[in-house]
Amino acid sequence: MTLPFVTIMMPVRNEAAFIERSLGAILAQDYPPDQMEILIADGRSDDDTVAIIQRIDTAGRVRVIDNPDIIQASGLNRLIEHAQGEYLIRVDGHTIIAPNYVSECVRLLRETSAANVGGPMNPVGETRMGRAIAAAGRSPFAVPSAFHVSSRAQYTDTVYMGAWPRKVITALGGYKPMRANEDYELNVRIRQAGGRIYFSPTLQSLYYGRQTLPALWKQYYRYGRSKVKTLRLHPRSLRPRQIVAPLFVAGLILGPIVSLFIPALAVLYLAGIAAYLVANLAFSVRQASQNGWDLLPQLPIVFLTIHLAWGLGFWRELLLPELLDGVKL
Repeated sequence: MTLPFVTIMMPVRNEAAFIERSLGAILAQDYPPDQMEILIADGRSDDDTVAIIQRIDTAGRVRVIDNPDIIQASGLNRLIEHAQGEYLIRVDGHTIIAPNYVSECVRLLRETSAANVGGPMNPVGETRMGRAIAAAGRSPFAVPSAFHVSSRAQYTDTVYMGAWPRKVITALGGYKPMRANEDYELNVRIRQAGGRIYFSPTLQSLYYGRQTLPALWKQYYRYGRSKVKTLRLHPRSLRPRQIVAPLFVAGLILGPIVSLFIPALAVLYLAGIAAYLVANLAFSVRQASQNGWDLLPQLPIVFLTIHLAWGLGFWRELLLPELLDGVKL
């Protein structure tokens, strides 16, 4: 059977510390090199990202395309414009894909006829706090979507990174120019057009995510804001899991105020706080037992950071969509 020509798409910016590992994993794929092109959209990096790419790409297999808009969605759209592959496969700059990742994407796209296939996000930490963040990311208490917590192949609403028949993305006009959540928004449009999203645990990769609480806060605050932007475009795309953190934040803020006028509700408010603390501790113990007991002091803080950042970002974008829009977060 003739293998199709595929395009690997990498949107990057300032990845000097990691690009050699990420790109190296792509160059080491078991897929025939003559049936694969590698395109990188560089978002005006001001470090040595491009120089490192040029240094390790001794065979000239990589083409770097300028992304003056910087954000990932714009970079991906530029890559789609230049792509020649029948299938497009996204690989992020902080991800190391398994040697058979590309061949598995092709196999799954052919066998399932899905419009998008993707695998689990397997987060990795390089510091103790980074390990705690990674452990929390594998818990349904933090992010309960399938690609974070499931090990069962299934059709779902979204997947990590993604691989598509080129005609699927071009028919939809590519990505919306969003700073985050652009992948979920695209998957909403794929499902609206009748396509199916397939999650497979055979698509293995390692994701080196945020390693500090401030970086984690910025990430999830941005996610919360972008979720509202997606909901403005697609109100029916809301899932119950996406509203839990905003409701938690609303309760934290409004509970004391309402209790001043309705004292009986103070007991309910305190019971809710106690329930959250118990759940947080229970899930922290569970993740510590699986990932190392030394992480137990950090895990409750990580869970709380994720919930507060997502919820506050959600309400900020919902209530004050224009305020501080020029501020980089």
